[in-house]
Amino acid sequence: MSSFKSGSIYMKARFSVAVALLVMHLAGARTAAQDVLKYVDPDIGTAHSRWFFYTPAAVPYGMAKLAPSTNAHYGNPSGWEAVGYDTRQNSIEGFVHFHEWQIGGVSYMPATGTLKTRPGDLEGTNTGYRSRFDRKNQVAQPGYYKVLLDDYQITAELTATKRVGFQRYTFPESKQAHIILDIGNKQGESDMVTDAGIKMLDDTHFEGFVITYPRYVKTYDPEGKVAMYFYGEISKKPADVSAFTADQIQGHQKSATGKGAGLALHFQTKNQETIEVKTGLSYTSCANARQNFMAEAKGLSFDKAKTEAQKTWQQQLGKFAVDDPDEPNKIKFYTGLYHALLGRGIASDVNGAYPKHGGQVGQLPKQNGRQMPFEFINTDAIWGAFWNITQLWSLSYPEWYGSFVNTHLQIFRDKGWFGDGIANSEFVSGVGTNFVGLAIAGAYQAGIRNYDTALAYQAVKANELNYRNRPAGSGKLDIKAFLKHGFVPFPENAGQDFITDSLGSTFAGSHTLEYSYSAFAAAQMASALGKTEDYNQFIKLSNGWREIFNPESKLMHPKTAAGIFIPKFDPYQPWRGFQEGNAVQYTFYVPHNPAGLIGAIGRDSFNSRLDSIFTVSEKLGFGGGKTIDAFAGINSIYNHGNQPNLHTSWLFNFSGKPWLTQKWTRMIGNDFYGTEPIHGYGYGQDEDQGQLGSGYVLNSLGLFDVKGFTDLRPVVELGSPLFKQVTITLGNGKTLVIETKNNAKDHVYVQSASFNGAPLDNCWLYRDELMRGGKLTFVMGAQPNINWGTKTPPPSAQ
Repeated sequence: MSSFKSGSIYMKARFSVAVALLVMHLAGARTAAQDVLKYVDPDIGTAHSRWFFYTPAAVPYGMAKLAPSTNAHYGNPSGWEAVGYDTRQNSIEGFVHFHEWQIGGVSYMPATGTLKTRPGDLEGTNTGYRSRFDRKNQVAQPGYYKVLLDDYQITAELTATKRVGFQRYTFPESKQAHIILDIGNKQGESDMVTDAGIKMLDDTHFEGFVITYPRYVKTYDPEGKVAMYFYGEISKKPADVSAFTADQIQGHQKSATGKGAGLALHFQTKNQETIEVKTGLSYTSCANARQNFMAEAKGLSFDKAKTEAQKTWQQQLGKFAVDDPDEPNKIKFYTGLYHALLGRGIASDVNGAYPKHGGQVGQLPKQNGRQMPFEFINTDAIWGAFWNITQLWSLSYPEWYGSFVNTHLQIFRDKGWFGDGIANSEFVSGVGTNFVGLAIAGAYQAGIRNYDTALAYQAVKANELNYRNRPAGSGKLDIKAFLKHGFVPFPENAGQDFITDSLGSTFAGSHTLEYSYSAFAAAQMASALGKTEDYNQFIKLSNGWREIFNPESKLMHPKTAAGIFIPKFDPYQPWRGFQEGNAVQYTFYVPHNPAGLIGAIGRDSFNSRLDSIFTVSEKLGFGGGKTIDAFAGINSIYNHGNQPNLHTSWLFNFSGKPWLTQKWTRMIGNDFYGTEPIHGYGYGQDEDQGQLGSGYVLNSLGLFDVKGFTDLRPVVELGSPLFKQVTITLGNGKTLVIETKNNAKDHVYVQSASFNGAPLDNCWLYRDELMRGGKLTFVMGAQPNINWGTKTPPPSAQ
């Protein structure tokens, strides 16, 4: 008996210790999760802020993305340039709800004094309702924004759920306080408004719509429009309401229609009185906007919404737990991850309705019992995103990769073609080479298959081979010429205009390389499905790059239809034969067969040329220097600020010098990326919906695949992991720990590595092995270990 008692006491003691340790662990985990948000700085890179980029009051991939705008109503000349919020501008013209590629609208602004119904000039705040502000009085965090409007002494706060925007205004004492609902004017990339309407439904509820005709819809899907709907609730009954349009203001009027439509809600406020506005959003109808509101925001206070939004960000960002003393690098990491999780947004409602082409409303299939439910999402072109965002998705956020695939398969069902990029189901191409099929093939090979795989392959195949009656917004308008010649011909009499048609393209060089890559991806998917005949056709097409490789110059050199290299060829000249780049940059664009390219150039020449390119590029910060422009680097020999170059530093893993991949990837992370509003992503480069941010995440983890997981059995190449330790929650629920020993700022070189205790002799491993989880350990040093990782290079052609 006594021995039983003593055993019980021993077991109780052990249990108490275990409970204490568990409590400490859980407390530590909660603290770590809470601490993650402090490393996100939404102001980074805002000197060249794309429309989605600065939207702090949002949840990951939300429809409601609320943000202050300094210049949104000006739009942008070509439909894509930086617009919305610029750190160099010091007045705010409103707080806008919709921020997606080619989509923007529904702006609110609080004010006091004489009513003004236009935002006014950027350099003259007294010309409209805009207000000056001081960034010392601004707070921007994931899920929350706050600012003091100096001209009115009003504090504005923003937060959001997935489909509902929350605004809280704290007013001074005033007999002329207003909330201006400016609905009928262009915002950001939306271009001109074709119709709009807003009306009060009762004393505290309103609804409305705005329809726009964005520049890229007009070009690539001219029969389409973009519609936005909203249903709102205000916490205090207005004393009066005025309506306005572009032409006039009408007092005591509760509805407005047409261009420039809006309402001004008038109040008498006490000092420090708060008024809240909640707005449900939808792309399908006012009724669905109301349903979204009721599902997500009925009875939900601003503070509770903020708490829930930031809890969501903590959970999603916390899938990567970084343990390292270097604060600036953690700021880069988590800000990059934040942008990766912000860049695309859902377009479907809580009831599964989604915007269908031409103003129709579609319905997503019921997903009862699905292991990985999906949303319909808006998305810019996936050009280059297989080198960043899709790899990040497949690592820890497979549900968003699944949503991407399901969205594009729904577009294929509805319209018969993939869209290079989409805004509410309308084609908004922009690039024209349409890598949607490659991204879907990558998802399939990565094991993400919550969709009709037979339909997926049918659509991937059609994207690579079909050209009859192909709409402009589906891209690949020169695919007929590629299939005929095995390369895309350059038009012999091309002038200054950009031409892509069934005969060829003025971007013949880059298109040949890109179509070769996407044909390889289709070949691997065909192989996985046992479609041998298709595989043989696609793998032959994947060698198109050899057709334009000039054996004398060892450069990619566009050809005419007669097979003659084009004359007067300048390899540094962008736009002639190469889209957003030049021949020096694009010569390394054979990600699907690095060994073939290395063999064609010669291994020693390949290594010396590429190493010298990075040596020179370092002086320009691996981009366009300090010029604040998206295309500042396209004349250079390497440009990390744009998609075609994002894999190049990893090619040394294939050429026998993995220590150079370690060196240059680490230096790119150090120099190209910054922690300031102006030096964020290469002084204002082309940060397409989170691509460069997710690229930093992968780079700092030391994990990457130049093929975008399109191999039959994908691999992961290893680089130079940045942090002491990162604990990753994988998409399959398992945990991967990446640990570095002897790490330091100048210890960029891998001396040895092991995975789950077993030595790693290669600078790569199969992805399916990595996804089993465990511990990946690197021992780092200040000098290269030229013997590590060189015996067997990553598989090249599969």
